[in-house]
Amino acid sequence: MLLTRGDHLLSSISLPDASFALFLIGGMLLTKPKWFISLFILSVVIDLATLSINSSYQIPINFGYWGLFPSYGIMWFFGLRIANTKSFLRFAAFGVIATLITFVISTQTYNLLSGTFPDITIKESIQTGWEYLPQSFIYTMSYLLTYWGIHSLFKSQFVSQKATSL
Repeated sequence: MLLTRGDHLLSSISLPDASFALFLIGGMLLTKPKWFISLFILSVVIDLATLSINSSYQIPINFGYWGLFPSYGIMWFFGLRIANTKSFLRFAAFGVIATLITFVISTQTYNLLSGTFPDITIKESIQTGWEYLPQSFIYTMSYLLTYWGIHSLFKSQFVSQKATSL
């Protein structure tokens, strides 16, 4: 998350945000709620640190920002539901559904509750949000598919080798 969250702290190279994907993967691998809270706190700390270093960072911490909590929660929940799946189709379908729901919630809470657009209607908010959907969707699904590929590769490498007794 540190490498991809906004104008990250480590270098001038900016990778697309992987937060949505990391919360789904976190739900798959780290099932306890304390890990969700820890990952959420990490995302907030990264944002606050980035804001303190770079005032041009484009994310206001306000009421709309807290829409990320339920958004990330949905990704985590969907990750919990597919934690033990061996089906790529199920993984991809849950990833698509979770990403779309999460995008709508995070975009709408930002547009409607942040104060950035004080006179925006729900219809205008939805129209404004859709222009960012392809980019967000492609980035999140790219990270998820990369995870699936790496996970499958390692799993096949280590599971296919037989253990030898000492």
